[in-house]
Amino acid sequence: MEQVTVRTATLDDLETLLGFEQGIISAERPFDPTLKDEQISYYSTEQMITAPHIEVVVAEVGGELVGSGYARIEASKPYLKHQNHAFLGFMFVKPEYRGKGINQKIIEALKQWSLAQNITEMRLEVYDENLPAVRAYKKMGFSKHMVQMRLGIS
Repeated sequence: MEQVTVRTATLDDLETLLGFEQGIISAERPFDPTLKDEQISYYSTEQMITAPHIEVVVAEVGGELVGSGYARIEASKPYLKHQNHAFLGFMFVKPEYRGKGINQKIIEALKQWSLAQNITEMRLEVYDENLPAVRAYKKMGFSKHMVQMRLGIS
């Protein structure tokens, strides 16, 4: 495989990123019965690219965009040791490039950006039943912290 480059996303990447978003939604639908059946959107991608408190990155292989992710600075609960944390999202790698360490490179770039913003804590959400993703994040040093539970009451 050619060299992987991770860089800050630009508005020129928007069309591809919108496709990545639909890839994320398709992958997550089996884990979330609460998602609407019609086409939905998770993000305001254009706004995220231009927001000063969000770093959107893309991974490229041979000039082709193959992955994405973002870090968004959020205020932490006032009782926590850290005032702010970086929330990671928009984590996507094209299926044919998975298992090649690309997500790890994306997270490392987001970690470096977060450190430059004086952030010392990174968080993300992953569906508990998405075992490949859970394993991948654990391999990168993340650990389960809190389990969110739900109950439909119709």
